[in-house]
Order: sequence, then C-alpha cells, then structure tokens
Amino acid sequence: MISAMPMAVSEEREGTMKREEILAKLAAGEIKIEEASRLLEEAEKERRASLYCKVSEKGAISVYGLQRMPVTLYVEQWEKVLGFADEIRRFIKEHNTELKRKPK
Repeated sequence: MISAMPMAVSEEREGTMKREEILAKLAAGEIKIEEASRLLEEAEKERRASLYCKVSEKGAISVYGLQRMPVTLYVEQWEKVLGFADEIRRFIKEHNTELKRKPK
C-alpha cells in the first residue's frame, strides 16, 4: 500500500482542492466532468511543484519533487541523513563557489 503525506513545503494553498475532494464532488454531481478535469490537472501541477513523501511498496520513504525520480531510503537511512544535515550545510558553505546550481 502506498500512502502520501505532504511535507511542510507542500502545504496546500487556499482554494485548491485535493484529488479526493474533486472526485467526491464529481460523484455527487456538484461539478461537471470538464470542471473536474481542470481541477485535477491544477492539483497535479501544484503537487508536482512541491516536495511530498510516500511510503513505498517495500516500506521505505520516497521523497518526490527533487528530481525526475523519487529519492527512496529506509527510515534508518533517512535518520542518518537528517542527523548529518548540519555537516551537509557546512560543506555547502565551504564549497559554495565550486558547486553548481540547477536552474529553476
């Protein structure tokens, strides 16, 4: 079972409906198919523009939104990386002139 949990950086903006809400309104006849399609497309674009997590089929944590493919690690690996965050920040500062930035 794969479940999604948005991270703080992907907090939904006011007025944006979640996929489940859109489908429920469509099923209840509150919106037409064309409107539902438009809203689903908007929701997907917003979701792709932000970071979010899912539990993988093997029980690992996959972070989406950093690159084309998700970054997937098991809990212990994420804890190790998160514990190393200050070192990574220090390294970035020390090597800032050598590092490339991905254009937005």
